[in-house]
Amino acid sequence: MSSQPHPPQLLKAAILIISDTAFKDPSTDKAAAALEEVFETKGAGKWQLAKDDRAAVSDGIAVKIVPDQKELIQNAIIAWTDGDTFMNLIVTTGGTGFTPRDNTPEAVTPLLHRLAPGLVHGMLAASLEVTPFAMMSRPVAGVRNNTIIITLPGSPKGAKENLQAVLKLLPHACTQAAGENSRIAHAGGTQRLEKEAGVSAGPARSKEPHTHTHNHDHSHSHSHNHSHGHGGHQVPKAHTNPSERPPQSNDPRLGASHRARQSPYPMLSVAEAVAKILENTPSPTPETRPLSTNLVGCILSCDITAAEAVPAYRASIVDGYAVIIPTEESQRHLTKGTFPVASVSHAQASSMPPPLQPGTIARITTGAPLPANANSVVMVEDTTIASLTSPEFGDDASSTPEEKTVTILTDALSPGENIREPGSDIAPNSTILPTNTRITSLGGEIGLLAASGTRQVPVYRRPRLGVLSTGDEVTDISRPGPLTGGMIRDSNRPSLLTLISSWQLCDEVVDLGIARDTPHSELETKLRDAYGLHDLDIVVTTGGVSMGELDLLKPTIERSLGGTIHFGRVNMKPGKPTTFASIPVKGTENRSDSDASQRTQRLIFALPGNPASALVTANLFLLPSLQKFAGVADPKGLERVRVRLAGDVKCDRARPEYHRCVVGMDGASGLLVATSTGMQRSSRVGSVGGANGLLCLPAREGALEAGETCECLMMGMVNGF
Repeated sequence: MSSQPHPPQLLKAAILIISDTAFKDPSTDKAAAALEEVFETKGAGKWQLAKDDRAAVSDGIAVKIVPDQKELIQNAIIAWTDGDTFMNLIVTTGGTGFTPRDNTPEAVTPLLHRLAPGLVHGMLAASLEVTPFAMMSRPVAGVRNNTIIITLPGSPKGAKENLQAVLKLLPHACTQAAGENSRIAHAGGTQRLEKEAGVSAGPARSKEPHTHTHNHDHSHSHSHNHSHGHGGHQVPKAHTNPSERPPQSNDPRLGASHRARQSPYPMLSVAEAVAKILENTPSPTPETRPLSTNLVGCILSCDITAAEAVPAYRASIVDGYAVIIPTEESQRHLTKGTFPVASVSHAQASSMPPPLQPGTIARITTGAPLPANANSVVMVEDTTIASLTSPEFGDDASSTPEEKTVTILTDALSPGENIREPGSDIAPNSTILPTNTRITSLGGEIGLLAASGTRQVPVYRRPRLGVLSTGDEVTDISRPGPLTGGMIRDSNRPSLLTLISSWQLCDEVVDLGIARDTPHSELETKLRDAYGLHDLDIVVTTGGVSMGELDLLKPTIERSLGGTIHFGRVNMKPGKPTTFASIPVKGTENRSDSDASQRTQRLIFALPGNPASALVTANLFLLPSLQKFAGVADPKGLERVRVRLAGDVKCDRARPEYHRCVVGMDGASGLLVATSTGMQRSSRVGSVGGANGLLCLPAREGALEAGETCECLMMGMVNGF
């Protein structure tokens, strides 16, 4: 059965006329007809002036007229870019000059997700060949979602000249913005692209052609079929090379015949991926928060100095008796003998004891303030009771007798003995906690802050994060009864919520539920709500990042949310399709660290759906990002240790592997020993149960043998502690 090639799909263009005059009287507009003529005569049959119900003129084609008002200009553009059916190209005419009513650049620029200065340069260069007054125009160009937007002058002649200057290159730009595989599109170099577009580089071209192929093939084979003590499995491999496969798109709306059959994203090493993550993770933002246990996990943004001395008064460090010791050595013997007990000093906040008079002593408890004039404390162990008070008749007749006189048994006391001086623990204005100290759950830092009188604590803002599972087959753990059909229990979401919460690097970890595999609907809505409604800084998803027809994360990020995918594949096992991206989101009023009128980049970690892959990649990639965001000085992720292998561990010759293991302490040698958790298939949940380490296995033939040492990333405490 033979198949006919698909005819090329026409690109949809729309024209927006921006003119107060034409809005009042559409018959005065001449620019629309001039631009339509350019598309028809110079567009090489690649353009369709799309039918559109919102059109105002020109027999129902996508031409709209609006006055010189920013809001109306923006509404018209958004209607053509943000819906389920978008225009590939929008050209505007008018409003690019210097008069007070020329608002087009100011209206269009905030809508653009990415700028296209090359198109602006091309238009200005062409116009300057006609008239120096081209310098009086203020064009802008760029991309919103999947649409190219270009602003042209208001005069029909100028608009026509500017469009003609760039028209031949716009089909390539539009298909790229719509999600075309860039590597495949550039195969053959710029000479092929120039030939297809009908342009040339001109006389300045070098005699040696520059081939700009972007052909980052990174082809690799997974042909090894290993079976070893931990349970073998055949690794999937493709039997064709990328050059043998036809060009495809990542647009899920184009159907199966256009679906991408290979990943367009270059393969990064783990180190390169972590570097890319740290490069795009926001720097920590200082804020001030009241002292409370909610600060656990926060990192100090500056040095903390003591607001008060600790202790604030002279205090006893033992139970005993406050005494006055003569300062002359020859008089020390006078402290030995029997003395009357004049007062009692307890550790309490209500009052201070009365001053001590010579020849008397005062009973005192640990931590209690010394009476004035006292300069030493004798321990109760160095005394005996000489006499007791007699019970008196009346209300106190039943009271217990107290010591009336006490005999001090030693004369070896010195001035200052058993006394804690003011500020001896913490001096006022001294640094008690340095910058970048993390407030732990052990209580020491909170206690120190409280003791020193610190009420407001300068820390770095911690991110708000949400976890979202994707997939029609994923079933929430709350579903009663047995599973049916192709259902699977959602283990990723509760696992990740638990893991991320345990790091204590987030102010809040939000359960975003499950998004079904519905193109341009539930997944997009869930992500928009995550950044908008929930005001999250980071979203972590699992599933939907491979090459299946329902793997919608990457096209949704790029095409629907205007995001940038910083990497889409990592050379590792498990977790190769791990994806990291940033999405432009408008600020919110309740954010102290951002302007609500500006867009900020929020992060998304799209992790694989297999349970082992999700947990491994979260530890390797999400953790360093959270550490940087929260203010960790050296965001290096998991701690690295050397372990001795309890048994042979097979290596993968193609990819470095992060092998789940249990790390324990050998009681005899005191060394750390790692034991594999068994067969390491990424879908095997059992390989993560009990695992507290990841063996960093190199890409090589053979195995690491029992007794060898290996680097290991510690996910938890060493067993036995």
